[in-house]
Amino acid sequence: MTLIDTLNRPLRDLRVSVTDRCNFRCVYCMPKEIFGSDYRFLHRDQILTFEEISRLSKIFVSHGVRKIRLTGGEPLVRKDLPELVSMLASIPSLDLTMTTNGSLLPKFARALKDAGLKRVTVSLDSLDNEIFKAMNDVDFPVEKVIEGMDAAAEVGLGPIKVNMVVKRGVNESSILPMARFFREKGYILRFIEYMDVGHSNGWRMNDVVSAAEIVKMIDAEMPLESADPNYPGEVAGRWRYKDGKGEVGMIASVTQAFCRDCNRARITAEGQLYTCLFAIKGYDFRAMLREGATDDEISQQIARIWGKRDDRYSEVRSENTIALPKVEMSHIGG
Repeated sequence: MTLIDTLNRPLRDLRVSVTDRCNFRCVYCMPKEIFGSDYRFLHRDQILTFEEISRLSKIFVSHGVRKIRLTGGEPLVRKDLPELVSMLASIPSLDLTMTTNGSLLPKFARALKDAGLKRVTVSLDSLDNEIFKAMNDVDFPVEKVIEGMDAAAEVGLGPIKVNMVVKRGVNESSILPMARFFREKGYILRFIEYMDVGHSNGWRMNDVVSAAEIVKMIDAEMPLESADPNYPGEVAGRWRYKDGKGEVGMIASVTQAFCRDCNRARITAEGQLYTCLFAIKGYDFRAMLREGATDDEISQQIARIWGKRDDRYSEVRSENTIALPKVEMSHIGG
């Protein structure tokens, strides 16, 4: 049964955070001054087990979910993750993908593919090691991330998509080098406007480089033309190179809100359901899973929550809404 919210948006896409931990400390997501050595991450018994994630995922699929994306934190720091992939891959008619920083892909790419993962999206914010190391803040080199992408491509986890968060004054000089490089490699580069998710990243509107600016910059050197979305509710606006050699994507949630056809729900590592990336509160499903709720009871709760959903934060963003409490990006899984 397909669920429809108050704005007539179906539930199609589920993002599942498998851990709140990450081996990077990216300044726009998990800055060291907040997520330092004394930061208390979730205890092992607080996060959902693979069996709980699988059970919950099957119920969501019964409500019309057709794609599940595994996220974190960094999903590959979760022990034995290919086991979860195998469990989810057994669900019929499901597109199973993952977003990762790429650091552990050389080690796990083959096991993930063999377990049934379809594709990966890799985060990389610059080809310049000085800039990239300043952004990931753990001295991790660009070359190792590209090695991870290539390992994923070699085993068939493609097409490879690359996410670049652009922050003014930090890495906008990397836009064209990134576009040139990934155009030649044949990977799909997607630019993401720096977003006001949570409060730990010190977001300001002045830090946003708009999608329109990015398109103009690339188009001046490598002419672009707009392309139709691959499917309803696709997050990234598509732009093809006019010479036919690939495409880029623009995720413009700050300057060009796409709330009107948003069909995504998010489950955090400890089992909280959020109906918006910028949500103020979540709904506890871990308690239901661990206190004996039946699949039908869990299903009814999902239907009640989605049926009341009216989120459209990016469309109503203002000075007042920016100040509202929101879950952190690293916790909700992006």
